[in-house]
Amino acid sequence: MGNLHSVQHAFHRLDRSTCLVRDPKDLNGCEALILPGVGAFDPAMERLHQTGLVPDLKAWGRNDQPLLGICLGLQLLFESSAEGSSSGLGLLKGEVRRLPEGQGERVPHMGWAPLHSRHHCPLFLHDIHERWVYFVHSFAAEPSDSDVVSAVAPFGLSNVTAVVWKSRLGACQFHPEKSARAGHQMLLAWLSWLDNGANPLS
Repeated sequence: MGNLHSVQHAFHRLDRSTCLVRDPKDLNGCEALILPGVGAFDPAMERLHQTGLVPDLKAWGRNDQPLLGICLGLQLLFESSAEGSSSGLGLLKGEVRRLPEGQGERVPHMGWAPLHSRHHCPLFLHDIHERWVYFVHSFAAEPSDSDVVSAVAPFGLSNVTAVVWKSRLGACQFHPEKSARAGHQMLLAWLSWLDNGANPLS
C-alpha cells in the first residue's frame, strides 16, 4: 500500500538514508517516521494491523514524535474515511470524504495543482503560495480543527486539504517525491527542521 521505492529514492537524492519498518522492532533507533501510501483506506489499515504497527504508530503520535504522512498516509492519520469502514489511526480529529462530483473536475484527481498556504509549517522554508504539486486521489481529509490545515489546493468550486500539521505531526495529500523542485524543497525543509531539533509547531 506504500509508494516506498519513490519515497526512498527521493531521500537518497537528498543524501539521507532510510530504513523500512516492517514490524515494531524496526522502530528502534528511528528518529522520525514517514508514512507513505497509495491505494484504498481499508486495505491499508488492514495491512498496518497485520504488521502489528498500529499501537506503535498511535503511541508515536501521542508521544509527539516526528511523523510525515504522504498521500494516503495523510488520510490514515484521521479517525475514519468514507472510502471504507475501518477506523483510522485517529491521531488527527476528523474524517476523509470523497471529492465532490460535478464541479468540472475528474475524480480521481490526477495531476498538478497550486498550493495556497494557510499557516506556516516545517515543510515550508519559503512562501509556497502558488507552488504546483502533483496529486493522485479521490478522497480528501476534512479536519475537525481547521487550524491544522497548513495549505489547501483548488478543486472544482472549492478547496481541498493539501497539507496538515499539528505539533510534530504533519502530512501532505500530494506526492512531494513526484512534485519536481517544489516537492524537493519541501522534503529538504522537513529534514532541516529535524536537524534543528524538530521544534513542535504550536
